[in-house]
Amino acid sequence: MRLKDRDFVETIEGFLFCIVGYLHPPNKYTAYLKYVPSKNGKWGESVKYRRVLEYYHALKVYETMAFLEKNYPHYVHHCPVRNIKISMVPREMIKKVYRSQERLREIMSSEKRDSLEEEVVQLVNRLSRITEIPVENFGVTGSILTKIHNPEFSDIDLTIYGAKESFIVKESLQSLSEDPLVKKLPKEKLREWAQKISKYYNLPAKDAEAVARRRWNYGFFGRRYFSIHPVRKDEEITKSYGDEYYYPEGVVEGECVIKDVSESLFLPAIYKIENIKGLQFNIEEIVSFEGLFSGILEEGEKAKFKGKLERVETIKGKTYYRVVVGTAEVKDNYIVPVV
Repeated sequence: MRLKDRDFVETIEGFLFCIVGYLHPPNKYTAYLKYVPSKNGKWGESVKYRRVLEYYHALKVYETMAFLEKNYPHYVHHCPVRNIKISMVPREMIKKVYRSQERLREIMSSEKRDSLEEEVVQLVNRLSRITEIPVENFGVTGSILTKIHNPEFSDIDLTIYGAKESFIVKESLQSLSEDPLVKKLPKEKLREWAQKISKYYNLPAKDAEAVARRRWNYGFFGRRYFSIHPVRKDEEITKSYGDEYYYPEGVVEGECVIKDVSESLFLPAIYKIENIKGLQFNIEEIVSFEGLFSGILEEGEKAKFKGKLERVETIKGKTYYRVVVGTAEVKDNYIVPVV
């Protein structure tokens, strides 16, 4: 079974990396560093861990890369396909793998669950009933996946497998109103989010508020904060490493109309676009590696964007352009609805 987005690997040093996306060289996995052993860490039991990545943002990921490059340079590599420097874990450095679906199966079948694992079971069963999606399509990621969670403060981070299933979950969570346990985020939390989004991404208040309102995959289960993240099924992974090569062409910004959102819930989120204003390139898509912008736009909707322009050359001889959002190379990059 291949490793997928939001699975984890543990290295020989005990570092915990989170897998990113689906494009990996034959001998490495693209991943970002999230937890490292630390005697003063808040996570874990026999081995304590601290969280290196405070929150997910391109610049924060870049900071973890700087730490690795200085102290553990074998985890930072130039990728000839993507033409960027990126953190990747060589397969020979992996001590253990953590797969989201396998870990959830383990929790569901266990007779000895802690209080947080019990909440995981209750939440997954409830979501399964609400959506009529089998439990087997769900997984768990983050600290619960790697068994370093703390029931006192850890969140529940779930995964859902398949595009069809993910859109069903999105629609179900957006329409929640009467469920006594699974709740949308309250208005005060959305206001807090909007303020952070405006600060971290340098977005005007109205744009930040629109993004906060549209973040569908976060909520509360009782008093526990939870999130759910779409992951591709095997048959939905249609590109292999080296099928396309990506070349930077500068920074662009403009407006467009969203043409297709069928791959917009995954990481990276892919928005097919048309009717582009202000640019003369044949831009086919906007690709966001920033999860904040996943699944927030609808087909036919106007959007504005800023990001890295890339020329894409396929092994079949086709050339097209895309805009990449969620890169440390471009300051204040985004894709948001025109409001």
